[in-house]
Amino acid sequence: MIRAASGNKVEFKSEALGEMEMGYVDRNLVPGEILQYRTRHHWLVLLGPVFGGLVLLVPGVALLVEAIAARDSAGLVVGNSTISPKMMAIAGAILLAAAIITISYGVAKRNATEMAVTNRRVLIKTGMTSRRTLDLMLSRVESIGVEETAAGRMLGYGSVIVRGTGGTPEPFLMIAHPQEFRRAVQEQIGAPQAPTS
Repeated sequence: MIRAASGNKVEFKSEALGEMEMGYVDRNLVPGEILQYRTRHHWLVLLGPVFGGLVLLVPGVALLVEAIAARDSAGLVVGNSTISPKMMAIAGAILLAAAIITISYGVAKRNATEMAVTNRRVLIKTGMTSRRTLDLMLSRVESIGVEETAAGRMLGYGSVIVRGTGGTPEPFLMIAHPQEFRRAVQEQIGAPQAPTS
């Protein structure tokens, strides 16, 4: 069983084949390593892309509707010029496509961040095209810092700062349930290690 943060609660899920996507964490587990906790960016990271997508979507749909309504006329009169229904439809389709791309990019970027705790390591991956990874053995974790604003505490997001022994702090922003992530690391550090053969 692994704990997986989703929404505002922590769910327990089994590791049945195909139940969760095969991501960076799943592909990089070593034999005998057990996934204990996983999280990702908070849903709030989608607000910007969704807002941007809506700003593009509304005029795009309006132009498409106007193009359909004006298909039998000369077009839309703007100042001293007229915009043909064909041009309105093209502009509307371009805005609609841009809205879909903007929202899709936001969702893909959110899903590109993975943070996990296993019985041996802390694994963190961020980025889509350029990737940043941190695989830190539990014995090398010096500290896990959490920074949460008042809104972050209410909505369940914050920044996690991972410090390895002798290393520099690695900040990860807008992470869902940062306190749960830190608790999972602390539980694994304090757990008795199974003997290896």
